[in-house]
Amino acid sequence: MIFKQKDKVEDIFKKIQNKNLIKRYLNLIIGCSLLAFAFDVFFAPKNIVYGGVAGVSIVINRLFGIDKSLFVLIVSAILLVISYFTLGPEKTKGSMAGSIIYPICIKMFEPVAASIDLNIDDTLLIVIFGAIIAGLGSGTNFKSGFSTGGTDIINQITSKYARVSIGKSMLMTDGLIVLGAGFFLNNQFYAFENVMYAIMVLYIISVMADKVILGISQCKSFYIVTEHETSVKKYIMKHLSSGVTVLDGRGGYTGNHQKVIMCIIPTKDYFIAKEGILSIDPNAFFLVTDAYEVSGGSVRR
Repeated sequence: MIFKQKDKVEDIFKKIQNKNLIKRYLNLIIGCSLLAFAFDVFFAPKNIVYGGVAGVSIVINRLFGIDKSLFVLIVSAILLVISYFTLGPEKTKGSMAGSIIYPICIKMFEPVAASIDLNIDDTLLIVIFGAIIAGLGSGTNFKSGFSTGGTDIINQITSKYARVSIGKSMLMTDGLIVLGAGFFLNNQFYAFENVMYAIMVLYIISVMADKVILGISQCKSFYIVTEHETSVKKYIMKHLSSGVTVLDGRGGYTGNHQKVIMCIIPTKDYFIAKEGILSIDPNAFFLVTDAYEVSGGSVRR
């Protein structure tokens, strides 16, 4: 019975992987195109080494004149081989398409970047716009379920063998690239202020990627512990037109049994809900979190 359940879970996973495959590849192409556009138009001309193999390619291109897209392709191919022997064929398969498409997109957008004259002295403005576009591309790639390879492979290998999280591995890898470029190339084409810009780029990309993956939160989840359960429920259902679920809870310190009111409130009604709860019970304890996706139930949007 256990093996049957395991097989069923594996079948579900495979179905998810194969579902809307064309749409997933389309998302990968769009994501790589956005990343390449931001790289060629905004980052490379301003020498913003923001991490990743693409960031390293800026340094290599300036020092040795090696084509950036060619460098990304060669390094990605080497990392794919390493991935095959360290992570296995299944993990490597998810990085193959992106490792080819991304450098092709970089090459394709080079003429576009040459034709666009960003005659803007404000580097900060360029960095912000570039990071927003790159973040949209990065988030679209994550939604596709594929990877662009490169340092993503390094991060997975580090996570597997050094037993650190992917997030920490990304921080170490990109951090070393950014700081290394700033330290070794400070007196050449790379000003130390570019390190600060690169850090800003990494932060904006991560925020934008999260927004693409999770969406913009249109609702808030409320978890409320109050002595005036009936009044709070009535206020939420009548004046906010939202459904309510009452959960059984128990105080961790006192051991007392308590009721926990859970409800989903539209973000625009957040302050009305908060003020109403506190007006009914100034001592109410409540927790509010973003609800990125709500399905079923009674929620007024």
